[in-house]
Amino acid sequence: MHFTSEQRLGDGVLERAFTLGDVPGILWTPGSATAPVPLILLGHPGGLPKMYPRLAARARHSVAAGYAAATIELPGGGDRPRLADVDDARADLRRALAAGEPVSDDVVDRLVLPLVDQAVPEWRAALDALLAVPGIGGPVGFAGGVIAIAVRLAVVEPRIAAAVLFAGSFVPRTTFEEARQVTAPLLVLLQWDDEGNDRQQALDLFDAFGSKEKTLHANLGGHTGVPAFEGDDGNRFFARHLK
Repeated sequence: MHFTSEQRLGDGVLERAFTLGDVPGILWTPGSATAPVPLILLGHPGGLPKMYPRLAARARHSVAAGYAAATIELPGGGDRPRLADVDDARADLRRALAAGEPVSDDVVDRLVLPLVDQAVPEWRAALDALLAVPGIGGPVGFAGGVIAIAVRLAVVEPRIAAAVLFAGSFVPRTTFEEARQVTAPLLVLLQWDDEGNDRQQALDLFDAFGSKEKTLHANLGGHTGVPAFEGDDGNRFFARHLK
């Protein structure tokens, strides 16, 4: 891990940009922690520069509650090399949605599975590096999407002690099988009127999770309308499992 820049934000949070190989990321840590703090990994749908305002707000909210927070760029996102096959699948997805047609399993697989296969090892490598940074300790939580990436990571990474998952992305059928292997406590956020989300599929995925503790919060509104109070609920959820 190589830190490329740092700045102090207005609330005392230290924000550091880094690269891990060719993968860019950002780490936010408390300015005055006296002991190592738990870490929350922030998932997102890609395009770190565009997503930065929302990610920074989520990170600062987490840091204020006593955590470190970090994110990395998604494969093919931002300034990373494009993934031609994924871009083709995304174009097919948009055509189907514009025409009011169902999105086929083939399109979803071509769009999501390459991202899962590449992103999960990158997240694990980032986790190795982040836990070696002074002031950061376990346990570790994951918050955000893409939900298929989060599911795979929760299955293969025993250091993920709890996860807040954002429903609302397309889900390959194989993700349902993986969901049955998830045992970490879960809080799943679902926007009931999400214009791009298959609500029933999100409910079916929640049902498939093998976790003994899993909670679903469903709120009215579109994809970006998650109520602000869910951030507080997420922090309380993590406080039960990471502190």
